Amino acid sequence: MPDAASPFQALADPTRRAILGILRAGSRTAGDIAQAIPNLTKPTLSHHFRVLTEAGLVRAERRGTFIVYTLQSNVLEDLAAEILELSSGLRREKGTPS
Repeated sequence: MPDAASPFQALADPTRRAILGILRAGSRTAGDIAQAIPNLTKPTLSHHFRVLTEAGLVRAERRGTFIVYTLQSNVLEDLAAEILELSSGLRREKGTPS
């Protein structure tokens, strides 16, 4: 079985970034997201949801017959902090003040 997707791998796909953008406004059902991105098949959306969930960027919760997806903003904040830390290290290496 392949390893879970890293958050960076999950963010590399524009469709997954679009899903995250939709979830910035709040939790949504899979059906709501499917309506917002109409050109994708259900299996394709399921794949994107699985990658986002395995990467820890989204939480899925079953509510009756619906699956509700929620953005895990704390993971995104950690990624942003990591990127800022990496970029400040690069500036120091180049001799540029941070």
